[in-house]
Amino acid sequence: MSGRAGAGYPVRSVAALASAALLASPLLLAGTAAADPKDGPPKAPAPPAKMSKVGGDRLGMPGVQVNQTPGAPKLPGPDQITARAWIVSDADSGKVLAAKNPHWQLAPASTLKMLFADTLLPKFPKDQKHTVKPADLVGMGEGSSLVGIKENLSYSVHDLWLGVFLRSGNDAVHTLAAMNGGTKATVVQMQQHAKELNANDTHVVTPDGYDAPGQVSSAYDLSLFARSGLHNADFREYCSTASAQFPGDKGKDGKRAKFGIQNTNRLLSGDYDIKPYPGIAGVKNGSTTNAGSTFTGVAQRGDRKLLVTVMNPEKKDHNEGYREAAKLLDWGFEASGKVEPVGRLVGPRSEEDGSDGSGDGSGKNGRAQAQAALDSSDDSGGTWTAVGITGGALVLLGVAALAVHRRWPLPELVRGRRPQK
Repeated sequence: MSGRAGAGYPVRSVAALASAALLASPLLLAGTAAADPKDGPPKAPAPPAKMSKVGGDRLGMPGVQVNQTPGAPKLPGPDQITARAWIVSDADSGKVLAAKNPHWQLAPASTLKMLFADTLLPKFPKDQKHTVKPADLVGMGEGSSLVGIKENLSYSVHDLWLGVFLRSGNDAVHTLAAMNGGTKATVVQMQQHAKELNANDTHVVTPDGYDAPGQVSSAYDLSLFARSGLHNADFREYCSTASAQFPGDKGKDGKRAKFGIQNTNRLLSGDYDIKPYPGIAGVKNGSTTNAGSTFTGVAQRGDRKLLVTVMNPEKKDHNEGYREAAKLLDWGFEASGKVEPVGRLVGPRSEEDGSDGSGDGSGKNGRAQAQAALDSSDDSGGTWTAVGITGGALVLLGVAALAVHRRWPLPELVRGRRPQK
């Protein structure tokens, strides 16, 4: 993202200079701290004393929240987990095993593309073709990550989503946004969808997650986006694909060449200094000047599926965000069933009796029943179920859906790591 161009393709943007000027103002950037040079290096910002309580009171408290019970593994210390915010949760039940500042509003980088995908994936069939116009690529930030889309060439929707998930291509995002009526319309729809998902920490300014004044999300909200997106089979396919072939230029014979692209999620594809994480199946990574490293991942061991999100590690070592995510996943799989949850990932408003699950009294009865069903349920089985109440009554996914959880099959990882043709 910011400060780095992906795949070696230049950005064609009439807004590059304006975007850079906006980013230059430290007063407008979330999660930054200014310091007088004579005072030494700038101090890391402190989380707000009061944050959202969506999902439980403890999730609104600053610092690490965990119910460390006898026999449970010890949570990795601050010397090992340096992220400003993180959260580990059960992907099926939504129970939060541990968290640190999960509602701190921070720059999300390309992890915001999970919300983009969850909003737009249902709108276009995979085999639909689109010929890219020059206007489609206007407005990308300077240094954006790119998959290598060319003007006046045609791409399938399937190709474009591979570009979004594997290469985090802002050119693919802007092309899909153009197909959706433009960037402004897409941002409005993303914000509306975030509200429906109870992701109240999120303010969308750009569809691709590029640093922009006022654009923020949280570790909690990013986990909500991942959990929602993973109910979509296409979302699961794309976020678990490690490598694929992407259409290139036309040759002298008029045929399109192809070139290989690899997923930049290093817990999925690996790197020279890190191996793929056992059981990993997505989801999305990001990195910008303002956001630092951000990552949301889902992994499975046996019947357990865990979600982890880390935002902006203090350590800036290569692949540090992935290392910290892997440590939290290791702890979560060992701790699952041995620690009491400190909160939960709430469902959409339609499942929460129209409320945000913050415990402020609105929708109290429906939310209390849903939470009771969640607390008493067995994490080992169940199928995501929707129940409609007829006769003109309010239609809710509600208690029944939460009682049996929100289950979905994760992709076969061997298949996910084979190149797509």
